[in-house]
Amino acid sequence: MSQIFLPTHTAALERLSAFVPQAGRDYATRRNYDLGPGNHTHVSGLSPYLRCRLITESEVVNAVLQRHSIAAAEKFVQEVFWRTYWKGWLELRPAVWTQYQVALDQAWNDVQTQAGLRARWENACRGETGIDCFDAWAHELVETGYLHNHARMWFASIWIFTLELPWELGADFFLRHLLDGDPASNTLGWRWVAGIQTQGKTYLARTSNISKFTENRFHPKWQLAGEAIPRSAPLPPEPRSLPSSTAYDPARRTGFLLHEEDLSPGFFLNIVDPVACGVLQPQTKLGPLESAPHIAGFRSAALDDVTTRWGDRLGPQTPLTSDEDIQNWVKAQNLDQIVTPYAPVGPVATLLAQASRKDDATSIIQLMRPYDRMTWPHATRGFFPFKKKLPTFIADIQAA
Repeated sequence: MSQIFLPTHTAALERLSAFVPQAGRDYATRRNYDLGPGNHTHVSGLSPYLRCRLITESEVVNAVLQRHSIAAAEKFVQEVFWRTYWKGWLELRPAVWTQYQVALDQAWNDVQTQAGLRARWENACRGETGIDCFDAWAHELVETGYLHNHARMWFASIWIFTLELPWELGADFFLRHLLDGDPASNTLGWRWVAGIQTQGKTYLARTSNISKFTENRFHPKWQLAGEAIPRSAPLPPEPRSLPSSTAYDPARRTGFLLHEEDLSPGFFLNIVDPVACGVLQPQTKLGPLESAPHIAGFRSAALDDVTTRWGDRLGPQTPLTSDEDIQNWVKAQNLDQIVTPYAPVGPVATLLAQASRKDDATSIIQLMRPYDRMTWPHATRGFFPFKKKLPTFIADIQAA
């Protein structure tokens, strides 16, 4: 798939339709090959759309399984559920996101006070390390907002074990540039490479592996670390229970709050009949630095696409950027309650929590999709126990 991601629901459906025939054998045998910018033809390219649910996981799984058997499409379906698993794992342990943010702030302070660290960090971000494959991936990420998943693993490994940079700074670099970057998949993926997510198990980028799966575009012989010593971090807390649902009162004057975590409002509008819609603008400050402009550009245009398609159901629309804006909107529209899609751990969830803590705050009711309430509670351990539940998940998706 080309790295041209048009931020519309129609474009997401067209990309899904084009990929479905390849979701079986082709994906299973060729998905690990990174053939370079413009040549990612053996993966779906759906992740930027799934990230903000311009298209949903259920839609993707259903479309693929209408064409392929579960056995034939097993590898692809598992990849869809990996993203679900990561989201559930972090949702059950939100303190891990907080720990990452604290460590990132410390790493950023170190960058500002340690000249050697700053030089290595700048060279890595600019793609000026002298390691050809790493530098190429850094440029591709910054220029396109995308990287092949295998390249992400190699990149993270080189960042941590060859360049000896804090993994939190690498996770931040990804999150500031990836169109599909989300707090769960990104943070936990970097933790996994660093040997934190699965205690003591690291991922080491090897020259032979890079050479094979880039079809000899790169062969970084003698340039990579020969070992990957696990990094240290606090042990994760025990998983919590998912928040219980708050009752929605259809008799009260209701505003619908649309945000970038879920841009498929049809499910919610079958439940809620809003008198007005607040459109929360993309959150661009995920750490010490602002996100790349293409992220806000993609998600802003996606929000416009949603409000255009659903305008007759959403009512008058008001752009919002802060918790204070939310409260001003509530007063202007004389709202009794706000209903919004559930926001998983991340900046939108933080902003909604801040708005809820305001004096005289109007009730914010977060509605969780059945898909999330079905899957997330099972992300209590590793992926493989979670994977055993996939037949049940798939059966429920197909029956819905």
